[in-house]
Amino acid sequence: MADENDVLTDLNADPAAGANGADNRPTVGVLNQYVKDLSVENPNAPAAYQWSEQPRIDVQVNIAANKITDEVHEVELKMTVRADADQGAMYIVELAYCGLVGIRNVPEEHAHAFLFAETPRLLFPFARGIIAEAVRDLGYPPLMLDPMDFGTLYQQQLQARAAQQAQGTPAPTGNA
Repeated sequence: MADENDVLTDLNADPAAGANGADNRPTVGVLNQYVKDLSVENPNAPAAYQWSEQPRIDVQVNIAANKITDEVHEVELKMTVRADADQGAMYIVELAYCGLVGIRNVPEEHAHAFLFAETPRLLFPFARGIIAEAVRDLGYPPLMLDPMDFGTLYQQQLQARAAQQAQGTPAPTGNA
């Protein structure tokens, strides 16, 4: 028997199954997750294996959400990891890791926060593992990315937008 605190992941359940014929409880859940795109480059192999310099690691993260249906969204956690030395690029890994998220009976501001803060937090450990294995498969030690605080990043993004709007500067376009 499901506890009332459990997250309902079957968004196709009969809405008439609730009390008095309607279930208006807020419901969110990750329905599926998958690799949408993965690019792994080792442009200077085998010469790069002889480079003694410690590589400079650059990690870029972008989050996007696309509405699939009224109750299902695709959240994309796009990560680009690049390791460079003075001689050139050692490796480049680009990953688009996605989750299908179901949301029902949730106010828009809470749904937005779930899509752009909580869902990336849930997806990140899986994306991190894929990147670590990809780097290892390139012949380098696995890259273990530090955990990221997507809630704080989300709040910073909201504050930056509010500040831009207060100054009359057009807000940047994008999904976040």
